[in-house]
Amino acid sequence: MKQLPLFFLLSSLLVANNSQAAKIAVTDLAYAERVSGYIHLVDYHHKSSGRASYSERERDSFESSSASSRASYSGKSQTDYTEVESRYSYIEYGELRKFVGDIKGEILKTGDFKLSQAKPYTAKGDEKIYDIISRIKKGAYPGADYVLFGTVSELDFRDEVNPIIGTTTLSNTFSLMLVAEFSLINTRTYEVKAAFSATGEGQDMRVVTGGSRVVPSRGRVISEVSKSLGIDVARQINEQLGGGGTYENAEPVSGNTMQEGQVIHFSQ
Repeated sequence: MKQLPLFFLLSSLLVANNSQAAKIAVTDLAYAERVSGYIHLVDYHHKSSGRASYSERERDSFESSSASSRASYSGKSQTDYTEVESRYSYIEYGELRKFVGDIKGEILKTGDFKLSQAKPYTAKGDEKIYDIISRIKKGAYPGADYVLFGTVSELDFRDEVNPIIGTTTLSNTFSLMLVAEFSLINTRTYEVKAAFSATGEGQDMRVVTGGSRVVPSRGRVISEVSKSLGIDVARQINEQLGGGGTYENAEPVSGNTMQEGQVIHFSQ
C-alpha cells in the first residue's frame, strides 16, 4: 500500500477540521447614551402707532386781535413678551462600527472559527437594539452557529497636559479607553456559551515646547484601541472555551501578551 506524503495528510486534516469550524457572527458594538440639554428662549415684540394734528387761528381787527392754536395726539402701543425655560433628557441608542474589525481578525487567528457576515441593524435607534434574541429570530445572522454580541459599558476620552519634571516643556497625552460587555450566544438554543468584559486602550503623547500647539493623532489612538480590544476578546474566549489553553498575538498591543496554545472547539 502506497503511503501518502506527510504534508498531504496534514493538509487534509486541516481542511477537515476547518470544515467543522463553528461560524460566528460578530455584531457592531451597541451603546446607550443619555443626552441632556437646556433651552432658554426669549421672544420680545413691541409695536406702537400714533397720529398727531395741529391747527392755528389768528384774528386781527381794528379794535382787537386774537390768536388760538390747538394740538392733539392719539396713539396706541402693544408689547408681547414670552420666555420659555426648559431642561430635557433622553436616551440615544446606536452602534459603534469602528472597533469590530480587529475582533474578527483575532478570532480568525485562533484557527478554529469561521466568520459569518451579520446583517447591519438598520431600525431607528431604540432599546430594541439590545433584543439580540429577536434579531436572531428575524434572520439577522444567516448561517451563524453563534453570535458575539457586544455592548459598550464605558467610553473614556482624556486630553491631559502635564509638566515634564526638570524641564520647561509639557507633555500632551490624548487617550481613549473602551470597555465592552460580550455574550456569545447559540443561535439555535439561545444559550450563552461565554460572557466577559473586554478592554481596549490607546494613547498618543506629544511634547509641547515654547507655547506651541499640538494636534493628537486620533486615528492612531482608535487603531490601538481596536487592536487591543480584539486581542482581549480572543484571549477571554480562549480562557472560557479553550480548555485552559492560551493564545498569543504576533504583535502585542498596550501590554497584552498571550501565549500560543491549543485550538478552541465548540460543541454544536
